[in-house]
Amino acid sequence: MSINCAAVDRLIDSMSFTQKVGQLNQRLLGWKSVERNAAGRLVASDELKQEIDRWGGLGTLYGLLRADPWSGQHWGNGIRPEERTEAIAVVQQTVLERGAHGIGVLLSEEAPHGHQALGGTVLPTNLGLGATFDPQGVQEAEAAVAAELAASGIHIALVSGLDIARDPRWGRCEECFGEDPLMAARMCEAIVTGMQGEHRSKVGHGGVAVVLKHLAAQGEAVGGRNGQSAVLGPHDLHEIHLPPVAAGVRAGALGFMAAYNDIDSVPCCANPWLLKDYLRDQLGFDGIVMADGLAVDRLEDIVGSIPAAGRAALLAGVDVSLWDEGFTRLEEYADDEQVVAAVDTALRRVLELKAMFGLLPEDGADTVAIAMPSADAIAQATADGREQAKRMAREAITLINDGQSAATLDDIRSVIADAQAGPVIVAGPFADDFGCFLGDYTAPLPADEQSSVYRQLVARLGEDRVLLAAKPSDAPADQWARASTVVFVCGSTSERSYDSEFDDNGAAKAVTEYGATCGEGVDLSDIRLPWRQDDMLGEVAALTTAPIVSVAVCGRAHVLTDVLERSAVTIWAGYAGQYGPQAVADVLVDGADMPGRLPVTLPAYPAAIPVRYNDRQSAAHVYKDAAEPILRGFGYGAGSLAAVTFSEMHADTQSHPGEVLVQVTAHADDHGAAGAVNLFAHVSGGRRIPRLAMLVDSVYMDLNAGERRDIAFHVPCDRLRDVGDGQVQVTCTLDGDSTHTVTATLPGEY
Repeated sequence: MSINCAAVDRLIDSMSFTQKVGQLNQRLLGWKSVERNAAGRLVASDELKQEIDRWGGLGTLYGLLRADPWSGQHWGNGIRPEERTEAIAVVQQTVLERGAHGIGVLLSEEAPHGHQALGGTVLPTNLGLGATFDPQGVQEAEAAVAAELAASGIHIALVSGLDIARDPRWGRCEECFGEDPLMAARMCEAIVTGMQGEHRSKVGHGGVAVVLKHLAAQGEAVGGRNGQSAVLGPHDLHEIHLPPVAAGVRAGALGFMAAYNDIDSVPCCANPWLLKDYLRDQLGFDGIVMADGLAVDRLEDIVGSIPAAGRAALLAGVDVSLWDEGFTRLEEYADDEQVVAAVDTALRRVLELKAMFGLLPEDGADTVAIAMPSADAIAQATADGREQAKRMAREAITLINDGQSAATLDDIRSVIADAQAGPVIVAGPFADDFGCFLGDYTAPLPADEQSSVYRQLVARLGEDRVLLAAKPSDAPADQWARASTVVFVCGSTSERSYDSEFDDNGAAKAVTEYGATCGEGVDLSDIRLPWRQDDMLGEVAALTTAPIVSVAVCGRAHVLTDVLERSAVTIWAGYAGQYGPQAVADVLVDGADMPGRLPVTLPAYPAAIPVRYNDRQSAAHVYKDAAEPILRGFGYGAGSLAAVTFSEMHADTQSHPGEVLVQVTAHADDHGAAGAVNLFAHVSGGRRIPRLAMLVDSVYMDLNAGERRDIAFHVPCDRLRDVGDGQVQVTCTLDGDSTHTVTATLPGEY
């Protein structure tokens, strides 16, 4: 929808300062805006009415449809999928009836890996999506999520993507696409294009506006402590943490969320260089900047008061608040020329966004007619989302160990397929668990959509064949002795219970002994598998001679050294979403391929961290008690592409000005293969200590059986060179395989 700038200007001129400030506020928690009357129908709450009356309207409403333990909304009291239309209508009609200018309210929802609402699709978390190395697949999945949101009457999707997993102690690693900035950048571009369409073509037309979070460098926090200082120089900030931001702007993102952390002591939500000089002036961003939840109020310790906190964030470049009081106190600065001008600037951005969704009255009209959600459209979009979730779960599954003992995965599949073989024992704390696959920021799913690895194997092999042993003592000794295969499901979980305690921003506050071990607020000092799972696996190994397949369901780079040593096969599943159990069973029973690759480096020891593939100095042989601190490297995957062979690799620096063209020929075996082929580079000859490696391009391919195909990698020279002069030598390696390496020299004057 085109924006009538003159109409926006007239609307701004007609508003009081209080009404303007109200349009910048997102203070009210959406699930508190409606309630049920005696007949069980949804009606506007007094809180909603009071908020509208206070401001003469409402700017943005957060989380109307959100359901999870923090909000307290569940299938017994929350807004069900069939009630979304009713809920949206109640809110929008109340805003229009009580507001002063006939302006609709923007509705924002959490969608970090699917819509966090009852009945919403649950994709793999970003760490799982990162394992796919498939931006096109992510774009299609996010388009399906956006269609569900749009059909439900939602305008803004709050989506993680900017964070880089730099320290596995950080509980929010699951929200990162991994440790690499190039892949994170491509995934952010995929999110924006999928949800907003090319050139924002779907915004207001079956798509939503994306607010990418978190800006910036939150993954660099000292010690992996959530919201802490990021201590790094400008070069690393630009090279590691800002590429996803630039990619989001290029793709047309309509919003960014300023992070909790500070960068070298300056809080992100009060950083004019970050939010103005870099984001707007350098990158040309023209959308809204939203603060993270209550982040504005946290500035009180710096500036001395809550009103001053609101002023500092506004003048630094924040346009829209989130739950805080600071922006509600901007009224106190009605005589401050800087604040008045900044309010008008932010207001114009908010109103222009509303215009894209038809939330502003046409010239001469007193109010706007807002299209209401369609139940049929919601149902169709949700069904499409479920199919995308299934596909992405399968792509996320990663083989990180095969044939550690005499048995290979193919051997184990043959045994499982043999109905006359002994029982298959599904063991470990997550053997019959569904929530471990979902990650943080997930609404509860209905019982008939819940599953587990145990239940999936029972469905395919029968109750008589499959035994459950969450603890080793749960199965008798004779069954362990007769077992043909053991599937040990281990890892971590971000699942919160409805009696959990939370901080005021929704982060986990207190974690019980067997509660969440990952997610926001669950930073860990020890990244070994929790609950002594290594010891449990040792007990299992002592009880049976059957080969063990370990399935690691992880939201961070846990230490899996003991798991690999004791297992014939190890599968890394990330948090693969609601279809994670099915994807694991597809691998074990149906012989499904595993195209996934590790999006993070797995450490071999709990204290030899952080280790990243793109560090400048190797950690090998540094620790005298941990000579080889890396268990599996970034990009490792022994699955479907393992049988592909490569030949005729060469580099060309002449044919395409400004880039290095690297070409290689891939040959598939008799089974075909799908997955990402990655190109890494090591640069020497510049003025800085080079990184050990950099991912410089990645090509996702799908080869038929016996197919031979040429693959071209296009590597921009500016990704390889430091500022200065002199020749730079680039060594390009295919997936870390030293047998496929080419060297190119870039010209000196650039």
